[in-house]
Amino acid sequence: MNRKLRMGMVGGGKDAFIGAIHRLAANMDGLIEVTCGALSINPEIAVASGEALFLPKERTYLTYEEMITKEAQLPADERIDFVTIVTPNFAHFAPAMMALENGFNVVIEKPITFSLEEAKLLQQKLKETGLTLCLTHTYSGYPMVKQAKAMVHEGKLGKIRKVWVEYPQGWLSRLSEREGNAQAAWRTDPKKSGKSSVMGDIGTHAAHLAEYITGAKITHICAELNTLVEGRVMDDDGAVLLKFDNGAKGVLMASQVAAGEENALKIRVYGELGGVEWFQHEPNSLIVKWLDQPTQILRAGANYSAHLSSFATHNCRTPGGHPEGYLEAFANIYRNFALTLSAKIDGNTPTPEMLDFPGVEDGIRGMAFIDNVVLSAGSDQKWTVHKI
Repeated sequence: MNRKLRMGMVGGGKDAFIGAIHRLAANMDGLIEVTCGALSINPEIAVASGEALFLPKERTYLTYEEMITKEAQLPADERIDFVTIVTPNFAHFAPAMMALENGFNVVIEKPITFSLEEAKLLQQKLKETGLTLCLTHTYSGYPMVKQAKAMVHEGKLGKIRKVWVEYPQGWLSRLSEREGNAQAAWRTDPKKSGKSSVMGDIGTHAAHLAEYITGAKITHICAELNTLVEGRVMDDDGAVLLKFDNGAKGVLMASQVAAGEENALKIRVYGELGGVEWFQHEPNSLIVKWLDQPTQILRAGANYSAHLSSFATHNCRTPGGHPEGYLEAFANIYRNFALTLSAKIDGNTPTPEMLDFPGVEDGIRGMAFIDNVVLSAGSDQKWTVHKI
């Protein structure tokens, strides 16, 4: 392609955190430009946000329905190529479905929808249309996460036996939803966030990371959900025992009341021959522990192609020693999606490295994980089958 892909955004106005992150990530490689947006349900904020992004007035829309309808009527060389949806969970499905029905590809925040049923409807529509959907499970975009996945896939750790993944945060240690914190308010409202707060918000990230790195699927869970802040109506803490389809066993912990923690996502995967450990606070490092050799530390860097997998180096932007963090990982998701979409538009076959981004299947597994954790937490039985 000899042009940038054109993106329309739903949500993500001046009063939103994640919208700015998406725009930075989409812009990092120069492959995408924000062309239009329905940036807020508040008309004043929508207009002001469009002005701040220097969008044309006629392409600053007040509703996603107006945006998708009018963009679909534009000539092919002017209309958007895809829609990015960065609204709260309850407002994911409708704009995503309308975008697909009008021929637009979709990027969407996780969890993919409000319910598993909605996610399956999006999957069916994708099959009907042949369009592409990208789900922004950001942590799979880190180069050393991809290196861990490649090492497992290549059998370097032997048969995988054990997975520990934890995601502690502390930002909800107080009743922030009643103190004017808008992010806390919708995440702890079952009408907006869904069946689970902590598992929907960060537990799905942990579960996705476990399946992404190991290549195995969760088959059974034994879960506990807790509400530890007095007065809160939804869960803010939980733990899950896991069984995988390759025989491995796992433990998943997610908490938003671990006072003092920021985003301390960490995963350890152990096989017969060794294990790997990755910690988001030190994302450029992958600790490799061997049964009969000294521990190694692998480092991210575009100049380490002789030591890292093609999937890792494809997602490294700088030589070793230059930190690449959350924004770069987010941008890797967008870049791989953009490269895939551009290849399809040109009639070419995307490479495996291009196709390495989360999609609707990951979204469905995430929604099923939430459902089954809630089911297990309310059951007296030890194990619950992880039904999709």
